[in-house]
Amino acid sequence: TPESSLHEALDQCMTALDLFLTNQFSEALSYLKPRTKESMYHSLTYATILEMQAMMTFDPQDILLAGNMMKEAQMLCQRHRRKSSVTDSFSSLVNRPTLGQFTEGVASRTSRPRKGQLSSLSSPRGPGPGVHHLFLLQDENMVSFIKGGIKVRNSYQTYKELDSLVQSSQYCKGENHPHFEGGVKLGVGAFNLTLSMLPTRILRLLEFVGFSGNKDYGLLQLEEGASGHSFRAVLCVMLLLCYHTFLTFVLGTGNVNIEEAEKLLKPYLNRYPKGAIFLFFAGRIEVIKGNIDAAIRRFEECCEAQQHWKQFHHMCYWELMWCFTYKGQWKMSYFYADLLSKENCWSKATYIYMKAAYLSMFGKEEYKPFGDDEVELFRWV
Repeated sequence: TPESSLHEALDQCMTALDLFLTNQFSEALSYLKPRTKESMYHSLTYATILEMQAMMTFDPQDILLAGNMMKEAQMLCQRHRRKSSVTDSFSSLVNRPTLGQFTEGVASRTSRPRKGQLSSLSSPRGPGPGVHHLFLLQDENMVSFIKGGIKVRNSYQTYKELDSLVQSSQYCKGENHPHFEGGVKLGVGAFNLTLSMLPTRILRLLEFVGFSGNKDYGLLQLEEGASGHSFRAVLCVMLLLCYHTFLTFVLGTGNVNIEEAEKLLKPYLNRYPKGAIFLFFAGRIEVIKGNIDAAIRRFEECCEAQQHWKQFHHMCYWELMWCFTYKGQWKMSYFYADLLSKENCWSKATYIYMKAAYLSMFGKEEYKPFGDDEVELFRWV
């Protein structure tokens, strides 16, 4: 039956996610791949893992592969939608669809013009923004930027409608409703939190075209999603950890809720003690607390935990570089800056600048590795 197939797909994707969180990245992809042409959840999970890899590597081929896979996942979701007649389409223009039109497995609505189409109630990530920001990375011209923006707005509107549906008194919970609600909370929370942290001038412009962001509501949705037993719970946790350990410093005031971050991380670190993702966040928390030696140990553990995604090592190298900077150990700081300059493509100029800065801290009698000269490096930058 459709219900049992959906339940089976969710269980299998949870298994793949478990493989991913234990650093078995290739195994997770191999486990999902056979059913990516038929199952929405397999396809979306597979594409999401590729998307995460692309965002870490910034490699054009990885971005292209992830973008194409996400497009295929969306097309698969569209094929699972119930076909609407001309009468249904006309009716949707006049009247808003009722809850009676929806089923747990497949959504049966054709949206109004310019509204995001709901491909499946069981997979609200289907029309999500992930694929669109990949396309923006892949093709930087203005037309692509505008198209991507329109599609992100459609996704935003879809999540708003899903949120209203979940909160409706007429909403009937099916067997797999925790997974659906978890996806809605992830999408609504992510949009609200991200938009709320944009500069006021930009936010006013976005509000003019239909966007709005409420940080408190976004955090609440993500916290509820993180506390649930759903497929997206761990994604809510990761986003909250990113917010508490990174975004509050980059886009906010730095008033981090470190206790909340530790509370979120603890159960996952206990369950996945060698999970590279959680070891990395553990290191970030120690940095924020000022426990630099403990942070160094965590980042080194993270590097040792897996060898498949070298780009994840680079994130640790960046943190280790700063940890040794805080300790005034310039040679170790230089070592990690040099590794990044040779292995990573995020910002060569930044890495070379940091190498030169560390060399300038060496004493006159100290040996300078690799024959580098800080003056020449500064000129290169």
